[in-house]
Amino acid sequence: ARCKTEKTNLCCFALIATKMLIRNKCLNASLLVAALTVSTSDAFTTASTSLFSGATSSRKYTTPFMGGRDDVVDVDVLVVGSGVSGSTLAFHLFKNHKVDSLLLTERNPVVGGNVISKANDDGYVWEEGPNSFQPTPDIMKTAYEVGIADELVLADGSLPRFVYWVGEGAGQKLANLHALPTNLPGDLLDFNLLTWPGKIRAGLGAIGLIAPPPTDREESIREFVTRHLGEETFLRIIDPFVSGVYAGDPDALSMKAALKKIYRLEGLGDFGPGLVSGAINRFKEISKEKKDNPPNPKWPTYKAGELGSFRRGLQTLPNAIANVLGENRVKTAWALSKVVKADNNFLATYETPNDGTKTVRAKVVYLTTPTSVTAKIASDICPAAARLSEIYSPPVASVTMAYKKEWFKELPGRTSEEPLRGFGHLLPRKMGIRSLGTIWSSSLFPGRSPEGWELLLTYIGGARDPKIKDMTEEEIYAQVDADNHLILLKEDAPAGKRIGCRVWPTAIPQYRKGHLEILEALEKDQVPGFYLGGNYRTGVAFGDCVSFGVSEAAKVATYLKNIAGITESTAPKEEVLA
Repeated sequence: ARCKTEKTNLCCFALIATKMLIRNKCLNASLLVAALTVSTSDAFTTASTSLFSGATSSRKYTTPFMGGRDDVVDVDVLVVGSGVSGSTLAFHLFKNHKVDSLLLTERNPVVGGNVISKANDDGYVWEEGPNSFQPTPDIMKTAYEVGIADELVLADGSLPRFVYWVGEGAGQKLANLHALPTNLPGDLLDFNLLTWPGKIRAGLGAIGLIAPPPTDREESIREFVTRHLGEETFLRIIDPFVSGVYAGDPDALSMKAALKKIYRLEGLGDFGPGLVSGAINRFKEISKEKKDNPPNPKWPTYKAGELGSFRRGLQTLPNAIANVLGENRVKTAWALSKVVKADNNFLATYETPNDGTKTVRAKVVYLTTPTSVTAKIASDICPAAARLSEIYSPPVASVTMAYKKEWFKELPGRTSEEPLRGFGHLLPRKMGIRSLGTIWSSSLFPGRSPEGWELLLTYIGGARDPKIKDMTEEEIYAQVDADNHLILLKEDAPAGKRIGCRVWPTAIPQYRKGHLEILEALEKDQVPGFYLGGNYRTGVAFGDCVSFGVSEAAKVATYLKNIAGITESTAPKEEVLA
């Protein structure tokens, strides 16, 4: 059986230990960051601070409405935040639920939120937020309906994902890069990242010979994995995965909240509490889900293990959505200052670049803003929203550097034409290297670097290295360059070319212990027509955010119909408050 779901990595390792045929995706697109996800390893899908310089042509929607300071804009739906979650929500409302009267706002000068794609005249294309995605039906559906299916690029799913590890009983590998198994069971014969005692411990746990879960506390990722698969599997495989996806601390992250699909495997099976038994039944569920919901044959297709992006970067999606919605439905550089409930509507107050204070009156307001912003804006209407300020988002830097092909040392799978062949590498904290991991961007997607050069995207910082926010750009570049030299480059290789560096003060929201209590309180305190959502609620991967837009659009459309139907206007209207 092959596991084709985005976050079945932990199960994957359990099955490796027992030689079951499961596809490992530990290091996929979101290899890291969210925040910058982006896959889940869409990892840096990412968190939401909203700054952008577009690789694609970025349209600015700041056309002022006519009228004075007291003008009000009437809409059915107001979506605040134009990141992946907000943009896809607005698009599916407009396209699939015929909600014409809507407004999408963004406090920054361009759409995209934390999706930041850049390009320069030297021929480099790179990401400073989420870096790629693991294809899903919802992403393919959205790309097709937005009209950018021909812009999709998919990385070869057979490319290896590496973990860097030296010594402590592990086998010898070229450049100390251990490829995680993808072609099973054949790859298992050469997989020696784990020692034999470590493999045996993981195998016994995978089939269910484990201690029961604690009943007096919420289990962390580290506790869950160690209980199931042992300390060695945790340190060498899962710890770097958590660093890559969440930039997080596995002792603080809640297993049930952060990796809920894997958490669910315990108890799902028919043959005990082991992950293998649970995975078998999960495969059956997946098969039934696919049979019951076949993809539209018009949508782009993909294979298991592939990673996706667009030719000119991920920001292609929110840009294209903004073009579809049109300038009257998308406003950038609009900063929301407050929202109040007024009878059966909501009044949102904005500071705008050209018209001063503007008011939007809406039947529905959907905030897809970062937790710190949502906590301030929403707490008067939904008091439980104040607890969103408790969700920690650590600082992370995304650093892009380029190196000439001949500067690389001999690496696994290299050829004379391709010194880099792989998705990238993750760095366990036990190895003492400051970077979290590196995506081999030019190996994944075409056109990311000029002839003769390779492009690397490294994430550094996170919950266990918050001092990254106090470092200068020069210091961050120097640290990443030193880490790249240690792992990938020849001893006499010159310093790399500096392409881009962005420090995210608040990157990926951490699903720490107590996170589900906060979300439960939000559900209980929800006010009809006033919605709160984003990657702190539905998952940090790019695909999670797109699926959020698809599903929440249906929910909002149903609500509108229940309260009297949708207005007949085809765009936001303006009137003067009496």
